[in-house]
Amino acid sequence: MFNRIVINCLSDISIEGSLFSGQTFRWRLIEEMPEYFVNIINSIPIIIRQLKMDIFEAYYETETTTESELSELITTYFQLELSPDNIFPEMFSRHYPEVWQKMKNYLTLRVLRQDPFETLITFMCAQGIGMQIIRRQVETISRIYGKERSVFFNGREVTLFSFPTVSALAEADPEKLSRCTNNNRTRARNIITAAGSISQGKLDFKKLQDKSIPLEELRNELCKLGGIGFKIADCIALFGLGRMDAFPIDTHVKQYLGKWFGIGADPGSLTPATYLKLDAEARTIMNPCFAGYAGHILFHCWRCEEKRLRTC
Repeated sequence: MFNRIVINCLSDISIEGSLFSGQTFRWRLIEEMPEYFVNIINSIPIIIRQLKMDIFEAYYETETTTESELSELITTYFQLELSPDNIFPEMFSRHYPEVWQKMKNYLTLRVLRQDPFETLITFMCAQGIGMQIIRRQVETISRIYGKERSVFFNGREVTLFSFPTVSALAEADPEKLSRCTNNNRTRARNIITAAGSISQGKLDFKKLQDKSIPLEELRNELCKLGGIGFKIADCIALFGLGRMDAFPIDTHVKQYLGKWFGIGADPGSLTPATYLKLDAEARTIMNPCFAGYAGHILFHCWRCEEKRLRTC
């Protein structure tokens, strides 16, 4: 049985924009119910529908959670306690009025606070490929290595899959897992090794969630794992470890920094040295504490407004 709660937000929020902006890859629309988004978060099946820009409703199974638990989970997951007014410095709109006009409609995007392990694995899949392919990879991994859950909502059976446990991926067969990663055997082996590092205690997310750890130290610790460079490490830090100061840089970010802000306009490849230089320069135009949050809003705006790319 599903119960319903209504979430009143302090400011406007775009549920679809937040869920389909390239930071999470497991939410989906329910077939024939296109207003409803569904996923399993912390082992809890959750269904969400937006009602107004500052109001949405969430449905939950009474057998798996309580109203207060779900309310706390939703508030944490969407970071509803944060004020969007702090994301960009006051001078930003004055110094970059054309960019501000483009991105005003994207200020309702929220950076999510996700499970670190799920974020680690999904972004290890998200290297050099489009969002639709990433979604297919992550869905296949969940179908094969996660647990199936069937729930009944509005008279329909909805089949879901939880994200795999650490042990399920640490013990996976590389050949079988590679079928989930576009036959990329190296990526499959790296995922297994990363999961093994967590299960063996070599990588401790509880320690890495300590906000006093310098970002450079956190990044370097994550980069010890095969298949993880600066960009993936910063994605894990931002979306999985709550480090709003982590600023992931990929080709799209490099492009908007050059075109919109005149930063790093060099057309050359994104080397580690170039990455760190762009990172440092980008922080001069943003609130350093929320550089990653602001960067993700700009990233989504760039892909939608300049590149006209699909997000779901």
